[in-house]
Amino acid sequence: MLKRAHDAGVGVVLSIGIGEGPAEMGQALAICREFNGRPGLPRLYASAGVYPHNTPEMDDAVLARLDGLLADPEVIACGEIGLDYYHEGAPHDVQRAGLIRQLEIAAARKRPILIHCRPKDGETDAWDHLFGVLEEHWRPTGLGGVMHCFGAGWDEARRSLDLGFLVSFAGNVTYPKAQALRDVAARMPLDGVLVETDAPWLAPVENRGKRNEPAFVAQTALAIAECLGVDAGELAEATTKNFFRLFGLRGGV
Repeated sequence: MLKRAHDAGVGVVLSIGIGEGPAEMGQALAICREFNGRPGLPRLYASAGVYPHNTPEMDDAVLARLDGLLADPEVIACGEIGLDYYHEGAPHDVQRAGLIRQLEIAAARKRPILIHCRPKDGETDAWDHLFGVLEEHWRPTGLGGVMHCFGAGWDEARRSLDLGFLVSFAGNVTYPKAQALRDVAARMPLDGVLVETDAPWLAPVENRGKRNEPAFVAQTALAIAECLGVDAGELAEATTKNFFRLFGLRGGV
């Protein structure tokens, strides 16, 4: 899978470290340590965090584990964390409290955050609550982050940019019924965009129904480039620069 990503032009992969729960949030780092440095593969980085619906499992041991993972130089982000009101699961107040606690840890470790935000269809309360938390607890850090698998409207995208976030689009931007999302992508500044997979979900339309993987991100990037009226190479250069700038990494990919 990593070889296919490299062959498709993917130079760096950020592997999301939430696992199936807090006990597994170190698995992304383990993958980095196993495969980094091998020829013909992308450079790997990891994140670590507690997903919104796992926040009831957070205790002192989980928080200490998260803090320890974020101290590792290969763990460059905290996430994905945030609010999910779409699925039934953790109470909303527990999700918000868990988010705030993780923001405190990420801030102390100077790690940008990867935000998952999903309201119920037709509602905006999750976004409203998220922006309230970020304005109070995250804007002052100046660390920014990524709005993962963005699926909201232009108002939410604009507020994200104002908070110093990159807005990241996944394969669903290529779907026939996703014109509203493509309209948002078309209004994005080049220095505010990222592309991602959300693997194993949301494979781009030409691979829809298959397990998504990093190689497919090139198809998503092409669709976003078309929305913005630029060529694929220009978008690839922009998203690469955006990634390295946000995470304070050196270029060369």
